[in-house]
Amino acid sequence: MTEDVARQLFADRNTADFVTALGGGASFRQQLGVGDTIQVSIWEAPPATLFGAAQSEGSSGPANARVTVLPDQAIDGDGNVNIPFAGQVKAAGRSPTQLAREIAARLKSMAHDPQVLVKLSRNETSYVTVVGDVAENARMALTARGERLLDALASAGGAKHPVDKVTIQITRGKTVASLPLDMVIRDPRQNVPLHAGDVVTVLFQPYSFTVLGATGKNDEINFEAKGITLAQALARAGGLQDSRADAKGVFIFRLEDANALKWPTAPVRTTADGKVPVVYRVNLRDPNSFFVAQSFRVDNNDLLYVSNAPIAELQKFLNVVFSVAYPVITGVQTVRY
Repeated sequence: MTEDVARQLFADRNTADFVTALGGGASFRQQLGVGDTIQVSIWEAPPATLFGAAQSEGSSGPANARVTVLPDQAIDGDGNVNIPFAGQVKAAGRSPTQLAREIAARLKSMAHDPQVLVKLSRNETSYVTVVGDVAENARMALTARGERLLDALASAGGAKHPVDKVTIQITRGKTVASLPLDMVIRDPRQNVPLHAGDVVTVLFQPYSFTVLGATGKNDEINFEAKGITLAQALARAGGLQDSRADAKGVFIFRLEDANALKWPTAPVRTTADGKVPVVYRVNLRDPNSFFVAQSFRVDNNDLLYVSNAPIAELQKFLNVVFSVAYPVITGVQTVRY
């Protein structure tokens, strides 16, 4: 492992942010959907010809203007609502303003200068779901204000763990994007507007690596999305065991992307999904390797292995020999006595 290799891998690890993956400029535009309940109010200028029997509301329009407030109705399974004299009108997929214009256009030939107002009475479709390591899972209604990612997190009571240990994942249709929470806070552009149906998942230390061999502990160790270095990984594994570890034999086993490195020759072996099995070796007897260990990033599902020193293998052999020989010697001495 050299510093040049560590730099190449670091450059390859630059992941897309929320703005790139989801778009940062398109704010939520409220659209009606199946199951939403709306209220439709229709004004007709005098002389009223179609809704003349309705009660007058002087504060709602010109003098003697007639207003008819239709009963609240839910958008049916076909996405339609029923408007008197206009029939079935498509509502799903339209904003309240667009639906009001469509109703007014249909009534124009029958009513005298009709004006229509559509109000969303009960929102059943424009929601964002927030789950994971938050104070309380929540469904947040979206409004014309254009709620953003941190608004959704606040609606769920915030993350339960420190900011620098948490990852935010947004699922929008078939697109899934993840980013450390502290990066979202530092860069306001990553606080992207949310869309109806988005799922925001808050994850605590979602990645892990496995450590084996002559370390303080052999375990699967979780780490945060912003990543950790090899030096940090060794520290979390309890470091190298002085009595067993070979400082020249620190290995990282990983499946790399085919374009992750400038290979001397084309990789001769790849997995079914195009990954290349790679083994990196670090010689901690070289002082320069400690600088490399501070820049080499550990990936999700990495396997870290520290080999035994040759003297440790000899010690194992001698322990086996003595475990067999000592009972024999003890038995011979017992017979002599």
